[in-house]
Amino acid sequence: MIAVDTNLLVYAHRRESRAHDRSRRLLATLAEGDRPWAIPWPCCYEFFSIVTNRRIWRGAQSTPDQAWSQLKAWTDSPTNRLLGETRDFLDILERLLQRPRVRGPVVHDARLAAICLAHGIDELLTRDRDFAHFPELRTRDPLA
Repeated sequence: MIAVDTNLLVYAHRRESRAHDRSRRLLATLAEGDRPWAIPWPCCYEFFSIVTNRRIWRGAQSTPDQAWSQLKAWTDSPTNRLLGETRDFLDILERLLQRPRVRGPVVHDARLAAICLAHGIDELLTRDRDFAHFPELRTRDPLA
């Protein structure tokens, strides 16, 4: 199963993104397809936080209703799975957090990586290069 990172969700939702069309098509293909795919719960929170943030969008942010409707459209897909922490999560996270450069904002990526690894995710679709700190999680930039 593949999982989708926050950045692709944001690009698919925000029309002004240069990656909007390709990201929107990617998410539509996943949501309308017959293969299981996933969104980690922290990506849902982060998506909502980013697209409704007036500082980022300079007053042209998404409304909470728009952001929630978008999340619902993706999570209502019959093939979508929402991924959260599991019993194995803390042990996996501990190993990832002990790495030398996993500090500050990379801790959030470690959390996502641990969730994906705990669920046996085959591949995380992301544009974030910080996941290179976690080579046991296969990642791919679907827009490259």
